[in-house]
Amino acid sequence: MKKERSLAGRLSQYGALALIVQLASGCSDSTPPPPPVANTAQVAPAAAPVADGKLVVAFGDSLYAGYNLDQGKGLAPMLEQALVARGMKAQVVNAGVSGDTSAAGLARLAFTLDGLARKPDLMLVGLGGNDMLRGLSPETTRDNLDAILAELKRRDIPVLLTGMLASPNMGPDYAAAFNPIFPTLAAKYDATLYPFMLDGVIGDRTLQLPDGIHPNDKGVEVIVGKLTPIVEGALRG
Repeated sequence: MKKERSLAGRLSQYGALALIVQLASGCSDSTPPPPPVANTAQVAPAAAPVADGKLVVAFGDSLYAGYNLDQGKGLAPMLEQALVARGMKAQVVNAGVSGDTSAAGLARLAFTLDGLARKPDLMLVGLGGNDMLRGLSPETTRDNLDAILAELKRRDIPVLLTGMLASPNMGPDYAAAFNPIFPTLAAKYDATLYPFMLDGVIGDRTLQLPDGIHPNDKGVEVIVGKLTPIVEGALRG
């Protein structure tokens, strides 16, 4: 019970902060997704893969892009270091774009894949959080993610899907429609699932940037610590 109350408290704080972010950004259902062009400097799709190593592409939003973090402290470089430390020769390409919705991700998917030196051994997909903060239709989010996973399946690229949970301020009906998106699609496409990208970070201000949502470098370390064994398992197949 104590653990459950603690999680509820963290999610409640997440909801309050998410509402502040949503109101501050003036987002609504009618707000179009931000174009990926402004953030393309954060994407490195043309990087040459490690010889005889695994190529992993981290395709997502600001949680992948290393939002407001020093170079080398984002998800991709930290995950790469962790995999190498576990004896796996791997390169993790940062294909995260801050502000991306699922629609924006779908729009740039082919460009990202076609710009790679070769087909990835694993694609991490982390989108949908900005859809939720904007209050966009969960059905639309599901359809966009479904299309992304369908294209990756068509290209025979294995997927690790990192999920998101609706903040409590969105209400129970929204959560009931949004939260099942990730496990349902993971099952449909036989993708590996990491249920909640911010697990262990939300609610701990020592692991977060001042906005109370994005992880700082210590928060990224926590995420990478949880994610690395799953990524390694998916790569070893």
